[in-house]
Amino acid sequence: MEMIPFEKAYEIVMNSSFITGNEKIPFTESLNRILVTDVVSDIDMPPFNKASVDGFACKRSDLAGELEVIETIPAGRWPETSVGKNQCSRIMTGAAVPQGADCVIMVEDVKTFPSGKIRLTGSYSKENIAFKGEDIKRGEVVLKSGRQISPQDIAVMATVGHTSVTVGKRPKIAVISSGDELVEPDIVPVNSQIRNCNSYQLIAQAERAGTKPVYYGIVKDDADATYSIITSAIDENDLVLISGGVSMGDFDFVPAVLEKAGVRIIFTRVAVQPGKPTTFGVHPKAIVFGLPGNPVSSFVQFELLVRPLINKMMGFLWEPLTISLPMRERYSRKSADRIALIPVSITGDGFVFPVEFHGSAHISALPSASGIVAMPLGVNTFEKGEMVNVRQI
Repeated sequence: MEMIPFEKAYEIVMNSSFITGNEKIPFTESLNRILVTDVVSDIDMPPFNKASVDGFACKRSDLAGELEVIETIPAGRWPETSVGKNQCSRIMTGAAVPQGADCVIMVEDVKTFPSGKIRLTGSYSKENIAFKGEDIKRGEVVLKSGRQISPQDIAVMATVGHTSVTVGKRPKIAVISSGDELVEPDIVPVNSQIRNCNSYQLIAQAERAGTKPVYYGIVKDDADATYSIITSAIDENDLVLISGGVSMGDFDFVPAVLEKAGVRIIFTRVAVQPGKPTTFGVHPKAIVFGLPGNPVSSFVQFELLVRPLINKMMGFLWEPLTISLPMRERYSRKSADRIALIPVSITGDGFVFPVEFHGSAHISALPSASGIVAMPLGVNTFEKGEMVNVRQI
């Protein structure tokens, strides 16, 4: 198959999406899930006029004279007495403002006399009252559907009594690594072996996207063994991620095995660097990605193609955060026949510079990168000071 532009690959992937359905879960278990119905408040917030400072609740018209303190109101206790003329109530932050009072003067702006009365000594500037419903009105939509639920969202749901939340079902995701050279991380490699890092990286990326992937292990470079594990993964999952075995070597037979398993291969190469040997196909039961064996390539292609698909399957049209910043130094490359995806860091004074990067196997470069900059097709150089778009990772 011919190499296709990244934009075409992205369009194909996103158009292959299907919705995994919805489910209702406790709001305490909804972190990173995708909200598919609006959250509506069942109360006003604040639910009553409350003091925003420690001080004295009183009438503005009485502030020129001495005031009798008639009550102390802590947070959580309803006022027992209305404030009358030349009266006030001592009040704590968060407590309900009593009837008759229209301001709260701060305790540090008050002088207390031996009689127990008080007087404002500072200047009156504002009410210091959080008024009923000024933050949220009863019946108001406080969280709109289509967002990934954050810790802040969970606090809002608790505030408005939304204890059951409807979210998109997580797609079932299988993660497989292919290659005779691979061993698990707890094994010390010998001879030509290397530790399998791709699977654990992909699992973590999928979890960050709000899913719970299943690891199917390492499959050796054997067509029958590969066919067996791939068919099982397709039968049991919505999305199958295979890393390795998709390049052009004699033992890179994953695409052929996928076709034997009933997967319709749509593309096998994408015009990006790193990540050109990315395979994508669809099966009546699942969507399948064959990702490159080099870890930087698989990381980048997950972020560019797989993560948007996962989010769309759950009802979330995810847009990565990008910021425009100037290059700290000149950067150039020899060939411009593909989009170059450059791992970069951001300086404290707001400049971008490429991290030391030796190629798609250099996984230790990524922890020092805060984002990726895409150098377009046909562009060989970014000049010092040139503005570039940094996609955060």
